[in-house]
Amino acid sequence: MCGIAGLLDTTAGQPPRRDELEAMVRLIEHRGPDDMTIFLEPQIGLAHARLSIIDVEGGKQPIHNEDHTVWVVFNGEIFNYLELREGLLQRGHRFATRTDTEVIVHLYEEKGERFVDELNGQFAIALWDRRQKKLVLARDRVGIAPLFYTTHQGRFAFASEVKALLPLMAEAPTLDLLALDQVMTFWTPVGPRTLFEGVSQVLPGQMVVVHGQEVLKSRYWDLKYPTDGRYDERPESEQLGEIEALMIDATRLRLRSDVPVGAYLSGGLDSSVITALCHEFVGEGMRCFSVGFEDAAFDEAPHQNVMASHLGLRRSRLDVTRGDIASRFLDAVWHAESTVLRTAPVPLMMLSEHVRQSDYKVVLTGEGADEVFGGYDIFKEAKIRLFWARQRDSEWRGTLLKRLYPYLELTRNQGQAYLQSFFGQGLDQPEAPHFAHIPRWATTASCKTFFADEVKMRLREDPLNELLACLPTEIERWHPFNRWQYIETKLLMGNYLLSSQGDRMLMANGVEGRYPYLDHRVVEFASRLHPKVKMKVLNEKYALKTSMASYLPDSIRKRSKQPYRAPDAAAFTTPQAAEYVDELLSPGRLRNYGYFDPAKVALLHRKVRRGAGAGYRDNMAFVGILSTQAWHYHFVEGYYQKLRSRTAVGF
Repeated sequence: MCGIAGLLDTTAGQPPRRDELEAMVRLIEHRGPDDMTIFLEPQIGLAHARLSIIDVEGGKQPIHNEDHTVWVVFNGEIFNYLELREGLLQRGHRFATRTDTEVIVHLYEEKGERFVDELNGQFAIALWDRRQKKLVLARDRVGIAPLFYTTHQGRFAFASEVKALLPLMAEAPTLDLLALDQVMTFWTPVGPRTLFEGVSQVLPGQMVVVHGQEVLKSRYWDLKYPTDGRYDERPESEQLGEIEALMIDATRLRLRSDVPVGAYLSGGLDSSVITALCHEFVGEGMRCFSVGFEDAAFDEAPHQNVMASHLGLRRSRLDVTRGDIASRFLDAVWHAESTVLRTAPVPLMMLSEHVRQSDYKVVLTGEGADEVFGGYDIFKEAKIRLFWARQRDSEWRGTLLKRLYPYLELTRNQGQAYLQSFFGQGLDQPEAPHFAHIPRWATTASCKTFFADEVKMRLREDPLNELLACLPTEIERWHPFNRWQYIETKLLMGNYLLSSQGDRMLMANGVEGRYPYLDHRVVEFASRLHPKVKMKVLNEKYALKTSMASYLPDSIRKRSKQPYRAPDAAAFTTPQAAEYVDELLSPGRLRNYGYFDPAKVALLHRKVRRGAGAGYRDNMAFVGILSTQAWHYHFVEGYYQKLRSRTAVGF
């Protein structure tokens, strides 16, 4: 992974300048600290911050074709580049490097804009076709690599992170209130919207082509499920065998590198499978990295130890305290560029720093397994709630739901009331595509009670409308389980897990994450499996657990799912947080920024400081408010002003 940026003059009036490109790429230098290059001609400028992993010596970008008519800057990896390169050589193409970037150039020569169909990888690509005066932007199928763009006064600018667009703006950015409303409902804006008004993201599986003053958008790939009920009907043993073969090959491809590759090991099923498969190829030299917590409720050390011992691996563990989370929270928001509702990104940012300090640039991780193979508790809940919707007075359904969460310390009467108020939401909408998500979204939306009155007045649109408008028309013909998977994959995974917890926290320290579960062949095969093979009754990820059983100790395979969590509001009661939290949540600053009601926030802040009765909703609201205030401080009031004083450039 690297950092890319560019500026295109679409009206032949304002050609890009070198100082503009330098200002842009300087702000994403953390993504590619190994090299920085700029390509400039009268209409376009391309910039690249390189993290050198493939062809370390010869892979400098931009890469061009033989006659210099096609130029590419690229963030990511093409994992099947060796196979593609061999085919292109046989068809007469000449290569000047050994890098994976060069296959993009020659594939475009052969296939035009359909070149993306051949790629197995994670990527954000910017390709300049000099002959046609056309800029092509493409993002990988599931959205691992980020890519943003904006247009203004005849210019089109793009970058791997929004902060690289700021030097071009004549005024401080404005927070998009509808995007904030969506974050406070879904945990993320609905793409292409971002928290920055006027800045859009290239969607996963999307291509954006800029030709003259036209900006054309098209979807080259999307997640699809059977609409006719015709799932893979082969014997289960054959299906499981194919899952194993695909996972082995997806991991093999993602170990291709000219630098050492490690793995993240959380102690759960997903990362344990990946670590075990890596060990099959790398052997005893394999190194894994884990994060731990001083709070026993969040720590997974015993399970990490079991898996590392089982494989005989070298394991590096980073222990994180509440004070660590508080002291690094502002940095995490700067890199995430968004409101966050949990502190979970912070330990991951610290872990990537530890990885880099250990002289590793690449790690394989287990993200994507829950979305692809049906692992989330939300899917279990929804299956039970579907039955409950048919028998609304059934106490047995509520009791079964309570068994999913034995850690909820509730009396019998409290438990039934809680279950009815939480899981009972949306029972009158069993056919809604977002049925599974209604209780969670309603809980998250409680954060909006802290909005300032003026913000509430301006937010007239239901945040759900934009999401429902983005769903494919055929979703109504999918199995309910597949509908829930689609929304979880396209919304939370793509826009939050792979961004705020994934790419941004890894690339903050120049570390590339690779995701075997998100190999498009794995995703497409799993989409053809019947839901009952993914979740057998309430046994989540049944197909994955069973197909990979021989690689895992029984204690890992049979372990109850534990989501990755970190201390939230409690972290901000430490001395490391006191000064900046008090300042960002002070009545004066809250009024000045204008997003939240100072009196209501003050009550919440006092409740958190006392540590008395701050539950899930309070934790979420507190972190969401604080991170929004930090976003404004970084990108509107604080860092932006410093940026403007250094780089006097603009649209």
